[in-house]
Amino acid sequence: MVVCPVFLSVVYVARNLSAVQRQVITELATAVAPLVTDYEIVVVDNASTDDSLATYRALTSEAGFPNLQVYALTKEVDTDTASWVGLENALGDYVVVIDPLADDIRMLPEMLDRAASGVDVVFARNTYKSEQGLVYRAAFDLFNRLYRQFSGIHLSREAPHYRVLSKRVINFILQHPRPSITYRHLPASGGFAKATLSYSARPRLSTPKRLADGIDFGMRLLVSTTRAPMRLVTTLSLFGAVVNVLYSLYVVAIGLFKTDVAPGWVSLSLQQSGMFFLISLVLLVLGEYILNMAGLSNEGPLYHVAQEFTSSRMTRRERLNIEEAASMPLPTLAAAQAEITR
Repeated sequence: MVVCPVFLSVVYVARNLSAVQRQVITELATAVAPLVTDYEIVVVDNASTDDSLATYRALTSEAGFPNLQVYALTKEVDTDTASWVGLENALGDYVVVIDPLADDIRMLPEMLDRAASGVDVVFARNTYKSEQGLVYRAAFDLFNRLYRQFSGIHLSREAPHYRVLSKRVINFILQHPRPSITYRHLPASGGFAKATLSYSARPRLSTPKRLADGIDFGMRLLVSTTRAPMRLVTTLSLFGAVVNVLYSLYVVAIGLFKTDVAPGWVSLSLQQSGMFFLISLVLLVLGEYILNMAGLSNEGPLYHVAQEFTSSRMTRRERLNIEEAASMPLPTLAAAQAEITR
């Protein structure tokens, strides 16, 4: 097995998974350790209500796992925002974002191989269809179609959650005003070299998706990542103005050539109903846009880390012992450099 000479960060979001955390971290560490020269596992606890905090204390103790970092949030946020907490604090040259109970860790060697070949973003898409309610599936398909029409990206196919990002991509996302929102779509649309791999695997644990949360996040993503809503406002406004002018000409023509029409009643009624309908559509889109802009200035941080746990043992610190390197005899250092070059 070829070892990739990089420092890899593995980020995943957990909520109320205290019973399986040790097993999950063991599987991740076992799978990742042989692939790279160094690694860390970053867990973002999404405001768990079970005894997860006590579990994290045990897992990061002297008798626990090495290279483990845990960030516990004070309130539950959407999965993409929670994932960004881990990405923002990851130290690796490459960062893999994974749901260990839904995504196939066996895809990681191929993803790392593509990343090492010069690809900045590697996606892995699971083609297995999980069971969801009819209403949720319909809303999910509608959102992806709308988003693709507005931005040219089908999020579920072209930007799935399971991904490997280079540090260069993460640094680029950090330059945006709302990186936790930008992170969802930008790797697929930012002009980076990217690749998408496909596989089919049944998730070990399928968590139910809440339609209300999906709609809320979808609207925020839509109005914050594309100009289409504001373009829709201007289009509707222009359409309303044109229709109003045409209808005014029509009313004038009726007044000139018809004599048996009740004075003003038909034209006034149609004009009011048509204009109020268009105004309602404009106000709907404007309201969503204003709501998003108000959130940028009034909501404050999208997340807050309540507690942080760090492994008592960090293998990278053992490798980066400068005193030991400085105390090595000259032939040993030369041999080490020759070995690295080879």
